[in-house]
This record gives sequence, C-alpha cells and structure tokens, in this order.
Amino acid sequence: MTAFFDTNILVYAATSDAKRQIANECLGRRGLASVQVLNEFVHVARRKLGHDWPHIEFALGLFRASLDDVVPLTLNTHAGAVALAREHGLSFYDALIVAAALEAGCDTLYTEDMQHGRKFGGLVIFNPFTEAAG
Repeated sequence: MTAFFDTNILVYAATSDAKRQIANECLGRRGLASVQVLNEFVHVARRKLGHDWPHIEFALGLFRASLDDVVPLTLNTHAGAVALAREHGLSFYDALIVAAALEAGCDTLYTEDMQHGRKFGGLVIFNPFTEAAG
C-alpha cells in the first residue's frame, strides 16, 4: 500500500485534538504528501491554530522526516486536477490532492474531506476518523 496524506491529517497530528492519535498512527505507516499539503498546513497552523513560526517549522521538519517523499505540483498535476474537478464535481483543491496522489501512484488517500470509500481509478479515499474505518 502506498498512502498519500491530505492536509487535515497533518493538522490533527500537530494539535491536541482528540483525532491526534489517529492522525499520528496514519503518518506512522509512512507515505507521501505534496507541496500543496505542506503549504496548506502552514496556512492552517498560522491562521487558524495561531502557532508561531518556530512551532510550524518544527512540525514541518517532523513531517518531512516521516514522509517517504513530498511530491511537487506540475503542469500535468494541474491538468489532471482540472479534469477531476470537472468530471467528478470535486473542489479544485481537493482535485489537486487526488491528482497528486494518482500521479504518485498511491492507492490510498487519507483524508476526512472526501467520501470514505470513494474511488478514483486505483486510488481509494480512506477517512480514518469514521466508525466505518475502525
């Protein structure tokens, strides 16, 4: 299994939320994220969680060390996201996450932002916070 992590997994891992343990268990299985995910984490950590820069940079270092790779966004990723958004009714930024996961050859996307069990080719959406996931 090759996993891809959406931003919310990283955000929960960096909070005291009850979902933190589950998020850390997911990250412990290793996998990939995209530069978009790291960018969104910084935005949420700074604006919504109010974390200071040293805390954000420390968390980013931990994430980069625990991930197998951080994949870039390319013109092909963008084009794939446009097609996914159009064909599947996804928001563009969710489609960009799915496109990056597909491009990286992942078979599982950990997220709470999309329908648990939904498939995009060989990629399955997995919400680790649902009772169905347990």
